[in-house]
Amino acid sequence: MFRLSLSALLSLCLATASAPVLASTVISRSFPANALERDWAYTIYLPTGYRANGARYPVLYLLHGNNGNAHDWITQGHLQSTADTLIERKEIPPLVIVMPQGGTDWYVDRKEKMETAFFSDLLLEIETHYAVANRRTGRMIGGVSMGGFGALRYALTQPDQFCGALLLSPAIYPNAPPPSSAARRVGVFGDRQFDLRIWNALNYPAQWARYMSGPYRLPIFIGAGNDDLTIQADASVLYTNLRLAGNPAALRIVDGGHTWEVWSALLPAALKYTLACAKPAQQEPER
Repeated sequence: MFRLSLSALLSLCLATASAPVLASTVISRSFPANALERDWAYTIYLPTGYRANGARYPVLYLLHGNNGNAHDWITQGHLQSTADTLIERKEIPPLVIVMPQGGTDWYVDRKEKMETAFFSDLLLEIETHYAVANRRTGRMIGGVSMGGFGALRYALTQPDQFCGALLLSPAIYPNAPPPSSAARRVGVFGDRQFDLRIWNALNYPAQWARYMSGPYRLPIFIGAGNDDLTIQADASVLYTNLRLAGNPAALRIVDGGHTWEVWSALLPAALKYTLACAKPAQQEPER
């Protein structure tokens, strides 16, 4: 017969009492992405109480910065604890958060077909294997720095796919990237050297007129640090132009530079603003 000593039994009881019955989960996985012709890795946050056979959860896709890592959102942005706290306080609904590995591709179809892979492969992978929204009413997009460039591009070119967006220190430079920008060095916007024509063709001003003439408007949260001079100035211009065009938007400028300290501080407000567009999971119809 298996026996426990009194001290061992007491330790087990204390551990059980102090441990949460349920907890959020962060998982790293990969899948074969046809457009990339290779396996593609992503990190996914599943909220406390997530059930694969339950109602479909709102889903937020977050894009990391240049030469960063999908897991940066967790290790440096404190995304898991932030989302857990906001959900527990009922300030945002329980949601799934997907963070794909973007390398230095700037989320466009240049070095690789990253943009095609996002819409053709990643959405299908997530919506097939997880209980997440498969319509725009429960799907959101966001990003930091290079990921902010990608998130804004996706929001403006495919507004029928998302109900809201968040941009943290977006590297969107409406005229040209400054000499210090990685956009000039990563081999995306030009084959041998940086080509301003390619940058301008892919950047958000080229998508503006089509977006504004379409039927969808995405509320867009924009945040940056006040010491990140060029980016916070461009972020403010974007915010102003959105508001002048009648597009919902929010702007937050906080102390700091182009750092995870700034982005982590902005996350609670960004999540609350962006998640406001999501319909409750049980209202999300099957496609």
